[in-house]
Amino acid sequence: MVDKIELNIPDIVSALQKRSFPTITTYNRLEGRPRTASFDRSLKAEVRDALWMLTRQWQMGEFKGDDAGSPVFTRIKIDTTRLYKYRPDGHPVEPFDQNTPLETRVERRPIPFQMEGQPLSLDLRVQMGRQWLKLVKPLGNYAGDFRQQYPILSPDPSKKEDAFLCAHPEVWQTFTAYAGRAMDGGALYQYLKAGAGHHSYDGIASIPAGQHADFETLETKFIAWFEDLYDQPLTEDAWVPDQLEYQFAVSAPVDPANPTGAERILSAEQYYQGRLDWYNFDFDPSARQMPLPDGQSAPEPPGDLLTDQPQALIPAQVTFDGMPNTRWWAFEDSRTSFAGITPDTTDLGKLLLIEFGLVYANDWFMIPVKLPVGTLISVAGLAVTNVFGERTWVTAAGSGKDDDWQRWSLFTVNILGNQGEQADNTLLFLPTAAKVQESAPLEDVLFIRDEVANMVWGIEKTIPLATGLSKPGAEAARETLAFYQRWFKDHSGADPNPPTYKAPIRYEVMNTVPEHWIPFIPVHIENDNRQVQLQRAAMPRLLEGDPNKPAKVRPRTTLLRAGLDQTPAQPYYLHEEEILRAGVRVTQSYQRTRWNGGKVLIWLGISRETGRGEGLSGLAFDRLVDVKNQK
Repeated sequence: MVDKIELNIPDIVSALQKRSFPTITTYNRLEGRPRTASFDRSLKAEVRDALWMLTRQWQMGEFKGDDAGSPVFTRIKIDTTRLYKYRPDGHPVEPFDQNTPLETRVERRPIPFQMEGQPLSLDLRVQMGRQWLKLVKPLGNYAGDFRQQYPILSPDPSKKEDAFLCAHPEVWQTFTAYAGRAMDGGALYQYLKAGAGHHSYDGIASIPAGQHADFETLETKFIAWFEDLYDQPLTEDAWVPDQLEYQFAVSAPVDPANPTGAERILSAEQYYQGRLDWYNFDFDPSARQMPLPDGQSAPEPPGDLLTDQPQALIPAQVTFDGMPNTRWWAFEDSRTSFAGITPDTTDLGKLLLIEFGLVYANDWFMIPVKLPVGTLISVAGLAVTNVFGERTWVTAAGSGKDDDWQRWSLFTVNILGNQGEQADNTLLFLPTAAKVQESAPLEDVLFIRDEVANMVWGIEKTIPLATGLSKPGAEAARETLAFYQRWFKDHSGADPNPPTYKAPIRYEVMNTVPEHWIPFIPVHIENDNRQVQLQRAAMPRLLEGDPNKPAKVRPRTTLLRAGLDQTPAQPYYLHEEEILRAGVRVTQSYQRTRWNGGKVLIWLGISRETGRGEGLSGLAFDRLVDVKNQK
């Protein structure tokens, strides 16, 4: 029940004092009543008293700043020298090539054309054959002769040595389709590169002697075409198999006018990331010279380097989206939403970036200096002149002792050792590619630790097929083992019926693992009783009913076949510390980039990353197992 509200209040003054009738006053709309219809003058925000603005600035301490002068003019002194030597690890020194990216020079690996006597890279072989037939077509109709001289043979499933071709249906079908219809250009390329006296017309009687000179000219074009399309190492590559990384060094003369004098040697001892830059290098102060091979002269000093004369430059202000506006009564344009950034407590880099964007405005300036790639730049200092005519000498922020823990520097090269030397503020400007396209892995190997078996396994997750494509290693291993089992049953004359057992259990000496698991066993280093290395071993291929000594399972990837294709075959050792507890994954794939002159470069490179933990192979010895087919 609601009491009746009294609307007629006799004594309004007393009611207000006693607050007998509390109310809530609201306004639906509050508007000003302008005296004119024009708002032009009101929007101008005119300042009537300029002195008031000056006193307001004085009150807020704006006149106390001592860094209000903006730079308008700079003079900088730069010393430059050019990289002119390159040395892959443990191999002779080579001249530094400025016409190709450094990644290509370091990472490129030879394209495999054979493995255990079987052809590989059929796609490239056919491509090379087509290119050669296109070159010789103006000289006559010799296509049939070259197809017969360098044929692509159809694999024979009755031959045990053709297992890698006939075990996989798609490989068998592809080789059979090309057999007798295409030329093996890879075989011609290998024959021409095998010796100076080898020529394409050798063994082809239909080519007259008068055309031999023309064919020799085409041979040079053919080799140059292939090596220009696919970069191949000139002598040896920089890949170190026992450490699963690239190792190389570059050098530059201290004095460009004296190439035979002292040098600055920069070494990269742990490069495997696939992205090459200044942080991969260390300066070695103990090495002063990188000797050239006998009979090779030092390169000429480059002529496009900057002189040591000071240069006059105009600084440009650095601007970025979201930069605080330094003008009074001005607002940011909200192009960057800092409120939308949600960093975690571990995102230190993101937090520093946010602080930089919120605090610093017009405090950073850039001085553009044009330099050729492949140079070492040493900035002695720069003189800055501001708007008030004041001149300031600025030195590098990272000066001081190299091992001083309070020193901070970026884009500078680390110095090897701890001898209390001064920091090296030299900047390294490498000729590296801005972006590199990478194919699907042609080879993928996962190194894992098996603590139960006390060994390391190299699991071939992806293997290359003879056609040039790749295939999962587990599937290829099953197909290969099935082919050998069928071949044994068809050619051995053994009883096709499996043996029967009367006992419910039987003794098993050892079991087996899939063929794409390659073991690495620990062995002692020679003349050392404590340190060990991991040596590549082999599992036996166990065929049902085969009484002969089992054959060894060989790896199918070039990453694990180091030393196996040499004559005689060499063992492969791997440093134990390279295989972490989390494992290591190593991949080999084709890389493609476009260089500054528009040239396209393709090479075969390797990269490495951390694995995903330990594994268990299930390998066991001396077991009693249940008999499945007892009598």
